[in-house]
Amino acid sequence: MQNKSLQAYSKEELIELIELYAKNWLAMDGVWFQSVEQKFGMDEAMEHDANAWRRFTVTEARRIKKFLRLEERAGIEGLRQALRLRFYANINDDEILIDGNTLTYRTLHCRVQDARTGKGMELHPCREVGLIEYSGFAKVIDDRFTCEAVSCHPVVTDPDCACCWRFTLHTEEGGTPDVL
Repeated sequence: MQNKSLQAYSKEELIELIELYAKNWLAMDGVWFQSVEQKFGMDEAMEHDANAWRRFTVTEARRIKKFLRLEERAGIEGLRQALRLRFYANINDDEILIDGNTLTYRTLHCRVQDARTGKGMELHPCREVGLIEYSGFAKVIDDRFTCEAVSCHPVVTDPDCACCWRFTLHTEEGGTPDVL
């Protein structure tokens, strides 16, 4: 089913609408999380967040992989392309660095952490949920990936970014040792 009214908009307007949709998605994610957090505390909210991301990240990755027509084991280039199309890519400043069989994904400015800081709330302890999210996403793109948190609240090792994730592609010809 297609929304025929979208055909009336220019390319620039559609790009603006995608950014609006991404902000709305993130707002909904934050609203439900904060509702659980306020009523039951951070631990309970994090448990539900982990469960939601465990499922959502696979759905998001499958749809992006299909849209990009990526092969089953899409490798480093496939992951780079897929990360660029996530909802987050429309609302956070990020960068991707590739070195051989390793891709490093850095979020330079994070709307979630910026919003929580602006509201006087403690930072979201996203490291553990991020491992679920990013590992699950990468495994759908190519099951040979492992993911590690290089820097992510509450364990921040790189103060120049909001978070940093390293994806390693393990090849059949000896590869590299598993991380996480």
